[in-house]
Amino acid sequence: MNGPFDFALALGDDALVTAQRLAEWTTRAPEMEEDIALANIALDQLGAARLLLSYAGELEGAGRDEDALAYLRDDREFRNALLVELPNGDFAVTMAKLFFLAAYQLPLYTALAGCADERLAAIGAKARKESAYHLDHGALWVKRLGDGTEESHRRMQAAVDAVWPYTHELFAADPAAPVDPATLRPAFDETVGSVLAEATLTRPESGWAPAGGRAGVHTEHLAYLLAEMQVLHRAHPGAKW
Repeated sequence: MNGPFDFALALGDDALVTAQRLAEWTTRAPEMEEDIALANIALDQLGAARLLLSYAGELEGAGRDEDALAYLRDDREFRNALLVELPNGDFAVTMAKLFFLAAYQLPLYTALAGCADERLAAIGAKARKESAYHLDHGALWVKRLGDGTEESHRRMQAAVDAVWPYTHELFAADPAAPVDPATLRPAFDETVGSVLAEATLTRPESGWAPAGGRAGVHTEHLAYLLAEMQVLHRAHPGAKW
């Protein structure tokens, strides 16, 4: 990432794709309360995406607004991390994704709230409050499943093992960015280590670290997600309700 535009675009894409993935749980969550909770978290992510993509459009100066950036780009133009585009899998996988993402987004938005860019600082100040709830929610389920039954422990450990390699991309060094993601790793490690220990889960060893999302190189899963998300806008461009 180079400069505020790329930075805002990447964070906006993270939030947008996360919102779309979480929305897939609507009417499918294991409890009614959880159905509502995931929908609310998805809406929080969508709200952050709108703010970030609107600002990215202004910084780009090419006349693209939040809708154009969300609905009229192909997968190779998206800059989200691979973590957020992974399929939901079972409930344990979704909670592992949510927990790891929130453990990254909370220190990110907290640092952003104090950056020199006033727009990004305002977005960070708003989003960090929501991210604190997202982190609490994800951590609660990781501990509940990890320290639950033998079956729930097995599934939660398998989810952590599967998702963990994709967390490393979040912290790729970028000294030119308003907030260097590499500086967020200690806070992430502290949070994750504490929660996994309480959940009686083992933190995976660092090894394979897939990446490429920030450069527009994605898994096949993103193209399918975008096809569903963008179909109405592309079928009726410029339509007004």
